[in-house]
Amino acid sequence: MKNKFILNLILLFILSSCVGTSSPGIFGTGVTIAMDPRTLGTQIDDSIMDKNLDAKLLATDKSYLLNVRTKIIDGRIFITGKVNSVEEKLKITKMAWEIKGARSVKNDLKIKDEFNFKQSAKDLLITSQLRSALIFNKKTKAVNYNIDTYKKKIYVYGIAESIEEKDEVINEAKQILDVEDVIASILLVDDLRIQKN
Repeated sequence: MKNKFILNLILLFILSSCVGTSSPGIFGTGVTIAMDPRTLGTQIDDSIMDKNLDAKLLATDKSYLLNVRTKIIDGRIFITGKVNSVEEKLKITKMAWEIKGARSVKNDLKIKDEFNFKQSAKDLLITSQLRSALIFNKKTKAVNYNIDTYKKKIYVYGIAESIEEKDEVINEAKQILDVEDVIASILLVDDLRIQKN
């Protein structure tokens, strides 16, 4: 158990140091304020909701700090990561719905299997490849997307300026070697309740 915890800390350090240009913005929302089509007020509301949910998760179980990731866009909550049981997954969904301002909850949590270093390394490589592809693709704004990979399935969350940009992001993800599926939760700017003028 201790080795598993240390390995998770090392992976967390590696992941956080590889984030680069898609690192969290000023308020930790994962999208920099200058590029984000949401109003500053909406970004702050989303950030407050995210911090509240993170605090609830941490108060419930400290392991959620490493194993559960949340992203909130325009009041819509997206959850990824790994938990031990279906009951935990349902409990986290309920916690997310209890956050003031929640408009929807998409829970993509997976039930943990035995830790597989080879699989985790491959997932990390897939995430890094997609992040790089989006940075170098002139048709996409990489800072507007969060990427998570689990067992060769890529989960992409973010805001696209147009349907063409959304399609481009999905297409880039599908071109990465060994990817089995792409689950995209990408909102269009037009889908946001309030946008910058």
